[in-house]
Amino acid sequence: MRIHTGEKPYQCSECDKTFSNKSSLVKHQRTHTGEKPYQCSQCNKAFSQNTTLLYHLRTHTLGKQYQCSQCDKAFSTNTVLIKHLRTHNGEKLNPCNQCGKDFLTKSTLSKHLKIHTGKKPYQCRQCNKAFSQRYDLINHNRIHT
Repeated sequence: MRIHTGEKPYQCSECDKTFSNKSSLVKHQRTHTGEKPYQCSQCNKAFSQNTTLLYHLRTHTLGKQYQCSQCDKAFSTNTVLIKHLRTHNGEKLNPCNQCGKDFLTKSTLSKHLKIHTGKKPYQCRQCNKAFSQRYDLINHNRIHT
């Protein structure tokens, strides 16, 4: 019912983002912690969401049947091949409206935009140092181990 009302009572304690259900909050919190509880039994690669693992498993069962016509790389899905083809033709459809820099994917642009906002939602739980990128927090956490 919350989907229809727009109510989002579950709030992330790290970045104040809100969610309509607890499971969405739990999934989101993994972006801050770097937790990846779903592991591929074939190659041991780990994922933060079960759906991402299931998508990944296709690489083992279907193989890499989508071949790039411009290089030797092959991909398990046509979607990934299409994204890859942009690297050959220079097509960048996601420009930053702050600095004009172009990005191949929306997700890369989204990560880049955090640089301009100054927001640092990824905070180390041990020393409170904050980062704009989740990857930087994960790298930072290595100094504590």
